Amino acid sequence: MQLIADSGSTKVDWRAIKDDGSIVEISTEGINPVFITPEEIVKILSQKLLPVIGPGVKNVYFYGAGVVSPQLIATLSESFKKVFPESETFAASDVLAAARALCGHNPGIACIMGTGSNSCFYDGENIAKNVRAGGFILGDEASGGVLGKKLISDFIKGLLPAHIQAEFDKRYDLDYMKVVEKVYKQPMPSRFLASFAPFINEFIADPYMENLVNTSFDEFFKRNISQYDYKNHTVNFVGSIAFYFKDKLVAAAERNGMKVGRVLKTPIEGLVEYHKGII
Repeated sequence: MQLIADSGSTKVDWRAIKDDGSIVEISTEGINPVFITPEEIVKILSQKLLPVIGPGVKNVYFYGAGVVSPQLIATLSESFKKVFPESETFAASDVLAAARALCGHNPGIACIMGTGSNSCFYDGENIAKNVRAGGFILGDEASGGVLGKKLISDFIKGLLPAHIQAEFDKRYDLDYMKVVEKVYKQPMPSRFLASFAPFINEFIADPYMENLVNTSFDEFFKRNISQYDYKNHTVNFVGSIAFYFKDKLVAAAERNGMKVGRVLKTPIEGLVEYHKGII
């Protein structure tokens, strides 16, 4: 049996590919080795995963946030060995997950555009070039976090159009001090900011929202994708922002002389195709 994981800090999407080709789908709480202990990893695996899929896991392919060093990869491998003693573990970043899910064994430009954003040029096997993401303060152009940051910045400065302001006030119990508290004092500020992406999408036909999104997408292509060989390769995406704003994304790519290829909401199904040898 092969076990594939697409992990964030809050949730893991698992796919167990059994020897007969059938697939079992499971979700558990997130496994980020930067933030949780090996004991907590083993607890999740043994209590949430093992009872559903049973023993017999031979290969684990774990992709996710927090896979940033050989030491953390070793931690993951040791944890899986304790629950699935016959398994061999491969662990890699969410960027490689996106590249494999989107491009398979073919070269291409692969991007993440969800709460955060990232990109790479993938040579068909490895990440050959990666423009640093920078996080929602220094980069992450066009991510949910940055779209929300732009909206909330206009909110606190009184720059929202009156009709958008009125609708915003109906939906959210926020003022300047509450925003400062959530962004500067509470954990996961990018997740708070990204939570406004559905509101932005709901009013995307409004000129204000359209401009906010269009300028953000233009920034993503100009500051990131222009550094890759985009003239000979399509630009492919995973992530909720790319998926739900696809029309605007495609239009922005065309404005910048680029072409969008595959767009997936999440990488997990593409990873299953990759590890089954379909792509």
